[in-house]
Amino acid sequence: MNPRILALALGLAGSALLAAPAMAEMERVAAPEGAEVYFLSPEQGATLSGPVTVRMGLRGMGVAPAGTQAEGTGHHHLLVDTPLDAVDLDQPLPANDGMRHFGGGQTETTLELAPGEHDLQLLFMDHRHLSFDPPVTSEVITITVE
Repeated sequence: MNPRILALALGLAGSALLAAPAMAEMERVAAPEGAEVYFLSPEQGATLSGPVTVRMGLRGMGVAPAGTQAEGTGHHHLLVDTPLDAVDLDQPLPANDGMRHFGGGQTETTLELAPGEHDLQLLFMDHRHLSFDPPVTSEVITITVE
């Protein structure tokens, strides 16, 4: 066999073996029974002047900063004008304007949103920014910013 092909094949096989533990680490875990995330404010249908203060509530679990591995804990994420079905729940959530992270354990934030209607949904995730299985999500609320 060509030495280059053999080296490539061995390298690929080694990469696959190294990736196996990482793949196992990406398995979603169950949240405690009855865990619930919800908006304290704003309320569904609210019309607000910017900036918008969002207060996040949680029942049945604890809030801990990202990277803190403790059973029954996680941290908040806020989907802004991003439907849940557009999120890959089997991968760590990317951070962008549509997917806000609160990895410091924050339960309140202030958002600068353009005037108009906005859909908001909370997604509570584990220390790896990975969704619980099933996901712990709030209802979608729609607000209007003047």
